[in-house]
Amino acid sequence: MTVSAYILIQTEVGKAAQVAREVAAIPGVTSAEDVTGPYDVIVRAEAADIDEMGQMVVARVQSVPGITRTLTCPVVHLRS
Repeated sequence: MTVSAYILIQTEVGKAAQVAREVAAIPGVTSAEDVTGPYDVIVRAEAADIDEMGQMVVARVQSVPGITRTLTCPVVHLRS
């Protein structure tokens, strides 16, 4: 079973499209879209487990030039 997450990214002014392109090329990223609103790029990513997801965000996503802040939101499946 894999772990999925949405990664919300704030960028420097004018860098959203470039950041989205670069992040989209990272292994494990399934989509990266530049958007309007409080965040500039929204990413969907998958990893084998939560540790691998954390390593992807810290080592790969946050190292992309132009990113000022990220917020990782793991997907949960609530059952009632």
